[in-house]
Amino acid sequence: MEWTKEKESYRVPIKSWCEDLEDGGLAQAENLANHPKVYSHIALMPDCHQGYGMPIGGVIGCEEAVIPNAVGVDIGCGMCAVKTDVNVSETNIQLLRDMTKRIKGTIPVGEGHPHRLEQSWEGFEYNIKEFKDAGWYSNRIAELARQNLGTLGGGNHFIEVQRDEDGTIWLMIHSGSRNLGNMVAQYHNKVAIKYIEDNGLFIPNKDLAYLPSGSDEGKEYIRDMNMSLAYAMENRKRIMENFKDVFKTFFNDVKFEEGANIHHNYAALEKHFDKELWIHRKGATSAKKGEVGIIPGSMGAPSYIVEGKGNSESFESCSHGAGRTMGRMEASRRLSIAEADKAMEGIVCDRWKKQKKRLKNKAGTHDLGEAPQAYKNIDKVIKQELDLIKPLVKLFPLAVVKG
Repeated sequence: MEWTKEKESYRVPIKSWCEDLEDGGLAQAENLANHPKVYSHIALMPDCHQGYGMPIGGVIGCEEAVIPNAVGVDIGCGMCAVKTDVNVSETNIQLLRDMTKRIKGTIPVGEGHPHRLEQSWEGFEYNIKEFKDAGWYSNRIAELARQNLGTLGGGNHFIEVQRDEDGTIWLMIHSGSRNLGNMVAQYHNKVAIKYIEDNGLFIPNKDLAYLPSGSDEGKEYIRDMNMSLAYAMENRKRIMENFKDVFKTFFNDVKFEEGANIHHNYAALEKHFDKELWIHRKGATSAKKGEVGIIPGSMGAPSYIVEGKGNSESFESCSHGAGRTMGRMEASRRLSIAEADKAMEGIVCDRWKKQKKRLKNKAGTHDLGEAPQAYKNIDKVIKQELDLIKPLVKLFPLAVVKG
């Protein structure tokens, strides 16, 4: 743990594993330190950076309350990783290029690219229909949820072919609940704001509005959040099954080990410090003792499979990735295409997409928001949290498909 910050004005202290937390992220942590429902302390993971309301890479425990923005809009966003028995020596650049092309032809990637036809899933029968009276529900949202199931999405979501230090190939995915979780989160945040205003309650920032977990409103958020978590888990499962199918067209006798499929945006009722608390992990991974986690780097950097140590001071949590040093717009202003290309040297990937609006920057019309330079050094991030996790496997990118 790098530092603990306490002030007389704080209700609870801030405990941080982040060496280079920017001012915006710290200001959001300070708001949480004065939140009436936050218990014990704020835990900031080493990938922490400014988010919306609560910093990404933040973990809090709340007494009998849930904060929609402390989970975020991509409810259930998370990781999936599977080990194969194929060695990197059996691949080459052309094969990897052909594979990424096949992946993009099989799995819809990017925002606004759903399946043309609605997908079937028993979860829709047991979940979506149940929510027809929910304030966020519409026939269009339900239709899009069916079309989005098994699609990657955009932003920092990815599909990646990787190798470990022994040369064994791994498959990795980063995706979440797509538009469904976003609609659920936005609706319940508005409900929370109204609840605070109607009851004249104090919160340090409107973006941290909460709902009592035992209230009707709180129960509805928890119900809808859990449905979104199930959707996100199924989404990653389907992407991975299609990813495996593509991989098998190149290696038809491949064997896959049982993989890991985890969330890093969610709230769960857990026992910490002898209290039942709603633990909110926003861009943070559960790291209970012996639990397997996945911590990806940027698209040009290594990723890690880790084992949790169950450190109580972090609410048994660790980082969810490398964390940003620059926002998307800032990265496009500051970086050049040549710099971004150099960072991706030797890795198969599409080069940079054009932005919708031309900006006066080094990149011209190109979006460099996902360039490796926009992220922290993953090895330094891992080093800062060795009291939280034990690294098991280090994975190096071979081919990347971004949304």
